[in-house]
Amino acid sequence: MNRILKSRAFKTTVIAATVMGVAGVAQARDQIRIVGSSTVYPFASYVTEEFGAITEYPTPVIESTGSGGGIRLFCNGVGEGTPDISNASRRIKASELERCAENGVTDVTEVKIGSDGIVLAQSSSNDELDLTLEQLFLAVAAQVPVDGELVDNPYEQWSDIDSELPERDISIYGPPSTSGTRDAFEELVMEVASEDMAAYGGEAYTEVRADGAYIDAGENDNLIVQRLSEDTNAFGIFGYSFLVENPDTLIGTAIGGIEPTAEAISAGDYPVARSLFFYVKNQHAEEVPPLYDYVEMFVSETMIGEGGYLMDLGLIPLPEAEREQTRKKVEERATLQVSDL
Repeated sequence: MNRILKSRAFKTTVIAATVMGVAGVAQARDQIRIVGSSTVYPFASYVTEEFGAITEYPTPVIESTGSGGGIRLFCNGVGEGTPDISNASRRIKASELERCAENGVTDVTEVKIGSDGIVLAQSSSNDELDLTLEQLFLAVAAQVPVDGELVDNPYEQWSDIDSELPERDISIYGPPSTSGTRDAFEELVMEVASEDMAAYGGEAYTEVRADGAYIDAGENDNLIVQRLSEDTNAFGIFGYSFLVENPDTLIGTAIGGIEPTAEAISAGDYPVARSLFFYVKNQHAEEVPPLYDYVEMFVSETMIGEGGYLMDLGLIPLPEAEREQTRKKVEERATLQVSDL
């Protein structure tokens, strides 16, 4: 279905956004400003385009700043010059919500939109690979156990970790420390793998090596995709949706024998999966009239439901009950509390 038909279908099957006039709202603006996660960016971009196409409001402005960077901007305060929405590929931290409150951002609604897997992908010109969480950890950790002692990571090739793995240099393009994808990778891969290693004393270890094997590729995951087409021996870490968008050029790596597929992520079988969110600054709702029209469009079944448009981009839908819970929070403009986190 082309975009025009999709827009018409959306307009007829979901509410057309309520077109409120802005003339009577003092100092109001009618263009929504959105920042945040590069993983959520493709989904939010689709919704912003639809919103601009079928309402009388301008297409929202959206920036890919990373989850951490977006939340910092979001929490800087209320009013002109601050974002209305922050996308996040991880849940906001209690310390971040506290900083919001310190800066006057006291009414925030949390909106969970779906699930996503973090994939380790490579050029499709290579053979498929199956790694354990431990092997992946040993490839990226700054210090690793050797003969019971922690040492600076000595592994230069994958075959140094396990002779069954390829004789290829370890070269991984990944997200920076400000990224929600990086946070989730550290939690779901590094913490899980290291907690069972005696050398770390039962503590989680999440320090990523800085000797060139792990390459900080910035917040734009599309750039990682481009680099993998040029550097075919390398791997990239990013959200599942980017794998879906590039099926002819990229293949995903199985983790513990589980391929990164929508079914495996949705069922909870794929071990590196997380939830996706965005956060709404309710104190902007009156001054930015289209804000909740956009939010309601985003959480509609036509967008995030089974068979919704965002599934085509790689979003894994939440169970029906959770989707209803999300819409209830939006309807009530539920305020997120630090105690909820």
